[in-house]
Amino acid sequence: MTKSVLWDLDGTLVDSEQYHWLAWRDSMAAEGVALTHQQFLETFGLRNDAIVPQWIPAATPERIAQIADIKEQFYRRLVREGGLEPLPGARLWTERLAQQGWRQAIASSAPRENVDVVLAVIGLAPYFQAIVSAEDVKLGKPDPQVFLTAAARLGSTPAKSIVVEDAPAGIEAARRAGMPSIGVRRNGPPLPADLAVSSLADLPPDAFQRLVLPEF
Repeated sequence: MTKSVLWDLDGTLVDSEQYHWLAWRDSMAAEGVALTHQQFLETFGLRNDAIVPQWIPAATPERIAQIADIKEQFYRRLVREGGLEPLPGARLWTERLAQQGWRQAIASSAPRENVDVVLAVIGLAPYFQAIVSAEDVKLGKPDPQVFLTAAARLGSTPAKSIVVEDAPAGIEAARRAGMPSIGVRRNGPPLPADLAVSSLADLPPDAFQRLVLPEF
């Protein structure tokens, strides 16, 4: 059976928080909403259709989609112009896992265009055999749909699929999917994952292999 690794993107492989904050701040300012950084942090990692109604309760679904599209265009421009680098350990592990025969997927709440732009900018696109983004699922994390979909696209089962996440909602989604997880949190208390670290660079050499159930 195929062994796979399902990667979250924002906060796990790249630190894109500042670009998202600037994009949301300016997009909301254009709507007459003075967004605070704390309000932004409280929604970071959620799907856009869950974020916008918190700040503009009367927005119709069509208006939500329009605002979100403007925000994401701004975000992608910031990424292209300002650049991004993989977080410590990200390149090492995606390359190492590929060499060891693991299949890898991005399982993100971000729009597909965002994922494509980020992977192109950081140079890691060749290491992923599948991408599951906001357009591919109806429910966001902590619902397990994004991880179950990614595993299926890689031909892997939950027991053979390891989730790498930086957010509590993602770790909970992995638990609901029946998948082992690695929680990477640079700041704050450790995540309730099967293996918790503050950086991908801190993972032991056998980190992924030890989380996969042996075949009998």
